[in-house]
Amino acid sequence: MAPDDAVHAAIELPDQGARAGLRTWQRALLVVALLYVFLVGVSSIEAGINALGSETQAKLFENVTSPLAGLFVGILGTVLVQSSSVSTATIVSLVATGVLSVDTAVPMVMGANIGTTITATLASLGHVRRTDEFRRAFAAATVHDVFNILTVAILLPLELATGFLASTATWLAELIGGSGGARFDSPIKEAVKGPVGWIEDLLGALGLHGNALGVATVAIGLLCIFVALFFIARNMRELVAERVERSFNRLLGRSSGVLAMALGLVVTMTVQSSSITTSILIPLAASGILTLENSYPVTLGANVGTTITALLAALATDSSEALTIALVHTLFNVSGILLLYPLPVVRDVPIHIARGLADLAVDNRVLAVLAVGGVFVVLPLVGILIIG
Repeated sequence: MAPDDAVHAAIELPDQGARAGLRTWQRALLVVALLYVFLVGVSSIEAGINALGSETQAKLFENVTSPLAGLFVGILGTVLVQSSSVSTATIVSLVATGVLSVDTAVPMVMGANIGTTITATLASLGHVRRTDEFRRAFAAATVHDVFNILTVAILLPLELATGFLASTATWLAELIGGSGGARFDSPIKEAVKGPVGWIEDLLGALGLHGNALGVATVAIGLLCIFVALFFIARNMRELVAERVERSFNRLLGRSSGVLAMALGLVVTMTVQSSSITTSILIPLAASGILTLENSYPVTLGANVGTTITALLAALATDSSEALTIALVHTLFNVSGILLLYPLPVVRDVPIHIARGLADLAVDNRVLAVLAVGGVFVVLPLVGILIIG
């Protein structure tokens, strides 16, 4: 037996047994457990990055004056922590302390919106060996990329020319008054603290400390994410019947995207991470349970929902400038939806581009993987080195 065949058999045989033996309620519990593993993976990556040095992001964000360099910093900083909530909260803190001005921070916030989409795109690469699944998964992931890039392409030049986001946010901040004291601890993040702590304790017992501990924790987190999403995709098709799938899509489609946006908003506010929300959509889209047209507005709701973290971080300070930049984040995402979603002819543009990119990715899979690294890592890094 060839090595590839052995690996394939090792993956397929347990799944075939599970397919024959698991009841619906058992499979549902398995999916919930896999989602928990996924959340542990995301939290492990964040813990690993922190172990590498808590000042890494702050150093990355400082001493940037060019708007384009700020955009690239926002992208790369968010890619490093796999969470726009983390990076925008850092930006809010830097604005609150006076390290960054509001005008300098605006492009960084926009870059964070682009950087956060990499998690779903990476998750879609887990389906690369299955053509139809990969095409659907890659389209569902890149529609978020495309929407955020188009929004930045429109609103960044407009903001530089008019300052409308910053001025509107300043006005709202003055209305609110910048009073502090608000805090929110995600119950889901609290629920995964235990396993992440166990991972760190185990690695520490093995003699890993400092950077080695951080790298190992990140690696385990990535492994958890990919394994969980791989088996979620296999179980969702068995768990959801065809009639339920059609009803689910009709339910989302009936509301012209409003219900789907609300779903993305609520879920993201709960877990405080748009990366988690959008990545959970990938196995649903890959298995054909969720159409691209219906997953698309969920990601837009997630864009707005993820801004709650920065808003709460700002309200916990006494800085009106911090509240202003947090409101800029919210206004930016809401403005993008108002610009690109209401009119069908404009709304369908990201969908058509995403489907085209998915077709190209299926035909050139190695190139697709390299392109993801180029767009999210190489291009921002080179941009920062040249422009910053």
